[in-house]
Amino acid sequence: MRAGARLAPGEQQRLRELNTEIAGLCTEFRQNLRADTAAAALVVERAEQLAGLPADEIAAAAENARALGHDGGYVLSLRNFTNQPQLAALADPALRERLLAASLGRGQGANGAVAVAVARLRAERAALLGHPSHASWQVADQTAGTTAAVEEMFRKLIGPALAHAEREAAALAAAAGTPEVRAADWQFSAERVRRERFDLDAAALRPYLELEAVLHDGVFHAATLVYGITFTERPDLVAYHPDARVFEVHDADGGPLGLYLGDFHARESKRGGAWMNELVAQSHLLGQRPVVVNNLNIARPPAGEPVLLNWSEVTTLFHEFGHALHGLFSDVRYPSLAGSEVPRDFVEFPSQVNEMWAEWPEVLARYARHHRTGEPMPPELPARLREAERFGEGFDSVEHLAAAVLDWAWHTAPAGQLPGPDGAEEFEAAALERHGLAHPAIPPRYRTGYFAHVFGGGYAAGYYGYRWAEILDADTVRWFRENGRTVRESGEIFRRELLSRGNSTDPMAAFRAVVGHDPDIGPLLARRGAAPGAE
Repeated sequence: MRAGARLAPGEQQRLRELNTEIAGLCTEFRQNLRADTAAAALVVERAEQLAGLPADEIAAAAENARALGHDGGYVLSLRNFTNQPQLAALADPALRERLLAASLGRGQGANGAVAVAVARLRAERAALLGHPSHASWQVADQTAGTTAAVEEMFRKLIGPALAHAEREAAALAAAAGTPEVRAADWQFSAERVRRERFDLDAAALRPYLELEAVLHDGVFHAATLVYGITFTERPDLVAYHPDARVFEVHDADGGPLGLYLGDFHARESKRGGAWMNELVAQSHLLGQRPVVVNNLNIARPPAGEPVLLNWSEVTTLFHEFGHALHGLFSDVRYPSLAGSEVPRDFVEFPSQVNEMWAEWPEVLARYARHHRTGEPMPPELPARLREAERFGEGFDSVEHLAAAVLDWAWHTAPAGQLPGPDGAEEFEAAALERHGLAHPAIPPRYRTGYFAHVFGGGYAAGYYGYRWAEILDADTVRWFRENGRTVRESGEIFRRELLSRGNSTDPMAAFRAVVGHDPDIGPLLARRGAAPGAE
């Protein structure tokens, strides 16, 4: 029915045409974005212009320049989100401004018109299927159920997030001795405040966060600790690219569970961002075990140098591995219901839960060791890291919510209220203003022109799902910490009742089977520093 089975033959033909046009435009959007992102890479002539970046990042920028034909120079390729990680370290404010402008400007030309066209076609398709908007059609099959439920979530989160961000902005302006902080300077100023207030330099963490240690002694070790599974690298198995590595995954009893592929480095032919795919979906019907892959875009250092991560990249690896576990633990009959084939606003929940193990003391102590000396990370750093991370939750919440309401605005508007081909930027600005999220110093995590989740992927009217899923995640993390069971016992319950079920049972029933109650927004507000009375 949702796919149009009850439509008249002429309507079904129009639906096929709409689906074809939308698919073609989404492909065009991705192609435009890939080309624009490559063209917008920041080319720097001299190393001293990159003052503030760690030496290994400068070396990686030189390596990137050589690979892209800029011998002797330095190239900072853009990640597929607004606030580039180098903004926290670059000492030159003019260079920070250039980097942010390059990031914000991608895709705003050709992709603005493509986004309008996609939104119009989706609105027409929704009307054909009996819905007032694409968001209505999309959410009806999600755990949220109604557009009103999503808008109520926005109402509860936006005000506290803005208040928290304003407290952060005031602290940054005071530290910088300026009336206000500019968008290009926010991350740099925030890093300075973290150093002064929490005695923490994010760059000082990098020598303790080497990729192989994070992968084997962090991500894999946590999976063994919580679920009992183990990993064996299989260099004899050929993957789809030389960068992709294959690991055989064994269950707690030693039996085979599936294959895990890790493709961690950026390359010119690879799209930006980080993601998980199920290359083979688990299925008892077809007798298939799962094959899953995680993709990241970590800059490759010069030959022989270690791959050092920042804390955001560590969290991303744990996050994407949470998706991988969802696929690996699938235990269903039909492949269409396997693993992460769950509602879009539920799919991020298991991956967000898996981020907790990055900070779990037993796990952190195992992988956070100096890549040269083997010395553990100083014991005071993790505690200061957690405190410092809390300073920044306001910014993070606002930029995510701004992107979510942009997606929502594009997909709740009827076709007659959508702009013309040249009106994308005006529509975007009005949507942010309407929701109170037109913050001059906090741009959305994604603008329309590079919002690949929405206009080049499957998250249309679904980006709210990150916040929706985070409510479930925060509640589940509290359950892990406070239920009185061992980590291993809790992991078995989480795997049996939720991760293994895919979409073969109601996802919210699976959630309640684990934590024992309906979702509570309180733990998320507390995590985000936005609970009533938070300072």
